Amino acid sequence: MTISLDAFFSSTADTPIAKFHAPLKMALQEHYEAKIHGRTSEWDQALASLPVANFEHIDLSQERVTIPLPSGWQLDKQALKENLMAFKPWRKGPWHYLGIDIDTEWRSDWKWQRIAPHCTDLTGRNVLDIGTGNGYFLYRMLGAGAKLALGIDPTRIFLYQFHAAQRLLAPNNAHLLPLRSEHLPAFGCFDTVFCLGVLYHRRSPIDHLQELFSYLRPGGELVLETLVVPGDKYTILVPADRYAKMANVWFLPSTEALENLLQRVGFQDVRTVDINQTSVQEQQATEWMTFHSLEQFLDPNNPELTVEGYPAPLRATLIATK
Repeated sequence: MTISLDAFFSSTADTPIAKFHAPLKMALQEHYEAKIHGRTSEWDQALASLPVANFEHIDLSQERVTIPLPSGWQLDKQALKENLMAFKPWRKGPWHYLGIDIDTEWRSDWKWQRIAPHCTDLTGRNVLDIGTGNGYFLYRMLGAGAKLALGIDPTRIFLYQFHAAQRLLAPNNAHLLPLRSEHLPAFGCFDTVFCLGVLYHRRSPIDHLQELFSYLRPGGELVLETLVVPGDKYTILVPADRYAKMANVWFLPSTEALENLLQRVGFQDVRTVDINQTSVQEQQATEWMTFHSLEQFLDPNNPELTVEGYPAPLRATLIATK
């Protein structure tokens, strides 16, 4: 089964995004519909076994995206948990799903608490979230007043996690397209673009910053969160091999160097608004994500270093305007 994405196209039919429907459909045909994942049958069965409802007035402003169990509903909690467990690993959250707490690898609510006070008020804004994961942040964006929250992430299992929630909610303006950023057209119409935890995975960071620039309308705002290292405006770390056991980390600048790159791409009013060292309380293995996590990525004798001897994960949030 291919999860239908028709709701996105129907809900954006009367918006500036409509003129990009054709290239988006072509990209989805090539990169989503034409490809089959080996676990598709398992995920399809688990998704089909989840309840369907049309809950309105769900409060999306809480730290835990909560879809409460209605009074009078009788559910087999163990069967429900097993179906949700089929979508492991759950990385972004936390969630409360019909009485079941899904404690994800990341306390994404902590990141949102650091970021949200520095963003332009999202009320009525069209928002794009690059590398959205399972859509946790999309719901937080709707909870903050966004008119449209579109997420982009190619990982299939995250799409299933997102639709596990969508099955219970009334039609809404959160949407997830299983694409990579390079598959997107230069929209030029989003009020806010979020890019959280993506830049260091890109082989060509300047190209990626130019992509982000192209998605925004003039005057639109970029919210960029990424790994950084201590240093001055000339400091950029390119790991020799792995960084914190991750093979796909290419580029860790200082905040000053990153501010300079954003300005070179054409952004204005560039500023660093938050710097935070990731803790093992914010990123950890749980029963919903049982693989190695931050604790195993750090030097056991010195938590200020990764196992490779690089500075431990330090994350900065920068705001910039097109």
